[in-house]
Amino acid sequence: MAINRSVPDYELADTVELTTAEQVRAISDPLRTTILGLLHERAATVTELATAVGRPKSTVAHHVKVLADAGILQVVRTRKVRAIEERFYGRAARMFFVGLGRQGDQGQLPHDFNDFEVAAEESKPAYDAGQMRSFIRHARIPEERAAEFWQQVDALIHTFDQLPRAGDTTYGFTVGLYPIGDYPTLPPAEDEG
Repeated sequence: MAINRSVPDYELADTVELTTAEQVRAISDPLRTTILGLLHERAATVTELATAVGRPKSTVAHHVKVLADAGILQVVRTRKVRAIEERFYGRAARMFFVGLGRQGDQGQLPHDFNDFEVAAEESKPAYDAGQMRSFIRHARIPEERAAEFWQQVDALIHTFDQLPRAGDTTYGFTVGLYPIGDYPTLPPAEDEG
């Protein structure tokens, strides 16, 4: 299998904050997130995307239009095929995120989909086959330290996104950082004396 060393094969922004309800709804569909994932590798036509996901071209064209109308996908190049201009779509950014304030131009933004729910469903076959690598840790830390840690995780996510595409297996990578209100804590240590 050929290796795509430039991932993806078109120019795009590093990150884009989603600020409208339309944008958040656009990425909250499993087929659309699959399309976005495929476009991390290279630009593709609607026909190529439909073949990859095994869905009708008309269905994929609808989902591509939703993403393009929301500014999440863009036409990155075209080519003539028998007098018809074929469009190659690419992502507008490597990473999209919904701001923590969740205030868009239309008021409160809808919730994005739960990445952990998607990952749990996707990872079950790997878990059943003994091929799952995962961990969960808890730490009682100040909010500022959580923000610093998330910046480090963000850098790792970007590294993963930019890995050259090769091989026959696609790997999922899920991370999260979330507050737990009712997690137990130890009482203050007694002074030894």
